[in-house]
Amino acid sequence: MPQYAILIYSDATIDHDPAEPAEHDQHSAELIESGALTASYALWPGDTAKAVRGSGVTDGPYTESKEIIAGVGIIEAADLDAALALARQNPATRYGSGVEVREIFATYTRGASSPTTHS
Repeated sequence: MPQYAILIYSDATIDHDPAEPAEHDQHSAELIESGALTASYALWPGDTAKAVRGSGVTDGPYTESKEIIAGVGIIEAADLDAALALARQNPATRYGSGVEVREIFATYTRGASSPTTHS
């Protein structure tokens, strides 16, 4: 079954609703229960990021933007339409932020004999 990366964006310039983290936890629990979620990573705020460009290291996210990547989830879905339907349920889409859906082309998992390319 195809896998998709769900990149969760957060607008660092807005005040977020205190209920938002609980909604993200509930959404993750539902994806886990359905079997769609294979991995999930919440990231520390963008002001903790370090960007590497050439031989230099700077503070902050790599791009200059008010939106930063707040987390990444990996889901399995029958096709892009099914992945988009799951992505639309992400609380970030209701809180002034959003998600990006990208099909995974190749994977590597530590302990695997070699990387896998998906067609």
